[in-house]
Amino acid sequence: MDKTTPFQATWSWKPFIACHLMALVLLLLWLWEPTRSAMDLFDFSLFSLLNQPLATNEAWRLSWAVASTRPFDLLVGVILLLLLIRGDWIFKATQARAATFGFLCAAVVLVVVRILYAKIAHKLGWQHASISSVAPDAVRLEHFFPQWEDTPFEVKDESARSFPGDHASVLLIWALFLTLFARNALQWVVIWGLALLFMLPRLVAGAHWGQDDYIGGVQMALVALAWSCFTPFAAKGSAALVRWTEPLFRLAAKIPLLNRLSVVAA
Repeated sequence: MDKTTPFQATWSWKPFIACHLMALVLLLLWLWEPTRSAMDLFDFSLFSLLNQPLATNEAWRLSWAVASTRPFDLLVGVILLLLLIRGDWIFKATQARAATFGFLCAAVVLVVVRILYAKIAHKLGWQHASISSVAPDAVRLEHFFPQWEDTPFEVKDESARSFPGDHASVLLIWALFLTLFARNALQWVVIWGLALLFMLPRLVAGAHWGQDDYIGGVQMALVALAWSCFTPFAAKGSAALVRWTEPLFRLAAKIPLLNRLSVVAA
């Protein structure tokens, strides 16, 4: 077995099928009227719990307003990347580069799944507006920070098409990907604690319903995980990227500080 990669270039049929079955069950539950009504009630209750304190708590309001901006999304991306490439946490230091490229392959699959799902959802009339546009007592963050509009710090608290939750799907594919290789409960707690925490801003602001994330986002992440990690795609794609980028990493290894990163040193 190649000890520099955590992937195997084989089809894993049981988890591959299981991911698709779970995604299908979630879709059927969402389409069935009784469970859909229960989800709507749950989402309104959750939104009220998270959103209403924005009206009276200034610190709460400012914190979630900042967390609902694009620059904060970039910060989240950096945090997730640093945890991914850190050697001897989830992945061995010698596997950090291959694992990082494997996740990149999973992310590419997720983009394809997201595009196809969005087209299907639009065609079949599954799209809906943000919960902030529907809930009569919604506290809109943009009303408190109008000066942020038309700037990089514009608050994301509304969308005409909020289903499925693409923001959540990125966090979920990251969490599911790392969970495949996590070895203890502490790692699982950190992974899922961060994923859920970083999903909250869109839910607090009302840009997404809960079901956009726990139905749509989970579905997309499961399908993307299946086609990347339970097929040869991640293994072969990662191996090819490792070969193609070897000269670049050889140069990076000569740069102080950079050469201390596991993904470079590997």
